[in-house]
Amino acid sequence: MNTKNVTDTEERKKLKRTARKKAAPKAKRAAGVARGSEKKKIRHQAQGQRKR
Repeated sequence: MNTKNVTDTEERKKLKRTARKKAAPKAKRAAGVARGSEKKKIRHQAQGQRKR
């Protein structure tokens, strides 16, 4: 939801909350996808290289 043009903070909060309630529920994360602390860690990253 784009609330960029709404200046009043409380009004923006209300709009966002109603939009969040109306939105379809997010799908569950797939079984094989690691998240956060479960991810494979890297010992030392070379400059300019991809992490994983």
